[in-house]
Amino acid sequence: MAYPTAVQSLIDAFRLFPGIGAVTAERLAFHVLRDGRARDLARAIDRAVKEARRCQVCGNVSEADPCRLCSDESRDRSLLAVVEEPRHVEALENAGVYRGSYHVLMGALNPADGTEASHLGLESLLGRLKSGIVEEVILATDPDAEGEATAQLVLEAIETLGDSAPRVSRLARGLPAGGAIEYLHKGILEDALNGRRELRLRPGRSGG
Repeated sequence: MAYPTAVQSLIDAFRLFPGIGAVTAERLAFHVLRDGRARDLARAIDRAVKEARRCQVCGNVSEADPCRLCSDESRDRSLLAVVEEPRHVEALENAGVYRGSYHVLMGALNPADGTEASHLGLESLLGRLKSGIVEEVILATDPDAEGEATAQLVLEAIETLGDSAPRVSRLARGLPAGGAIEYLHKGILEDALNGRRELRLRPGRSGG
């Protein structure tokens, strides 16, 4: 027996989210239908879609453009931390251990999950670096398989800048392998930033 069209549409909508299969989508859909707060959820989603936007400078989500961090003149513009998600910006900000600027990729390289290199906005990152303001790019992606692949992808993109490329560093290996940045406490994040290692850019990869 098929579900009513409206219910099936809700299930199909949940299946669009990464990591959500058919069974989980059904459970979420029926949880929404039996939960009296479903309309609150719908209003929250609608408000977020209408009011949240991507900062045209760093790519982070914000209600203003540029975002409050990119508008803060006290930030060190010579340092640029490349992170996967907005939650990683929040983690570093809450820890209070970093005063540079950010570039948010809004994902990590994971073809199996549908995230390709073209989805990560590397062109806008390179555009920022061509200004010559950034002296060091800190690859602050998660220390897991996807994060390492993403860091390598960003490194290779920066290498295409040739002699004009800034130096590139990676967070220190004090980060636990397979961990997630947003769950690490201030001490670990501070050690990782202070102990970051410079990565050598390979010559001969300048773009034509």
